[in-house]
Amino acid sequence: MNMTTTHRIAAASMAGAATLAIAGFTALGSIFEYPQILEAPTTEILAAYAENQAAITGWFLVLTIGAALLAPIGVLLGRIAGGPIGRWIAGVAIAGATVQVVGLSRWVLLIPGISNDAAVPALAADARHTFELLHFWLGTIVGETIGYALTATFTVLVVVALSGSVAPRLIGYLGYVSAALIATGVAIPLGLGAAGLSNFAGYVAWCLWLIAMAVVLWRVRPAATTSPTVATLHAAR
Repeated sequence: MNMTTTHRIAAASMAGAATLAIAGFTALGSIFEYPQILEAPTTEILAAYAENQAAITGWFLVLTIGAALLAPIGVLLGRIAGGPIGRWIAGVAIAGATVQVVGLSRWVLLIPGISNDAAVPALAADARHTFELLHFWLGTIVGETIGYALTATFTVLVVVALSGSVAPRLIGYLGYVSAALIATGVAIPLGLGAAGLSNFAGYVAWCLWLIAMAVVLWRVRPAATTSPTVATLHAAR
């Protein structure tokens, strides 16, 4: 794969991830009151899920696919950056994609069955208990808290590697702001309500950053910004 192809595929992947995230969050916010619904009692969450189970499951699949795209995005951006920082970008992106896919896919693979069991009186108590375990460990801890930290780290690494050499510094500032806001999400389990709002704002800004980066990567002339050049710039710092 030549560098022009790398830039173009990275751009398409970033635009695709942003589009899927925006579509998924918008649809789920409309039909499921997501992510605010996650703070509701278990019975309320399962009842809301059961009302539109097929649609909600489908849109969570969209979010899962969007999250999975972070892995190829990281590999491609790592190749563009080159050097040790490029390897870090790829590794953190793959880890971030993995934990987010694990967290989100519970809504596609596990929650449908739990929702059905919750409607059966003899199984309802066990179903609610299982949901709460999955909600905490796969959702809050793995998919969200660890996912927020890895996404923020990935974004900072990309900005450090490519800002000023491949992408304009103004886009880099947007990346830093979105990373900082996303990182506040790790405080959500501590009960800080403001962290949820700032985290959501961070993901909105992050989607805008992805789109801006996609435009730059699609239009940039790779011959002037190959991996060795970027790696050399960082080695000289």
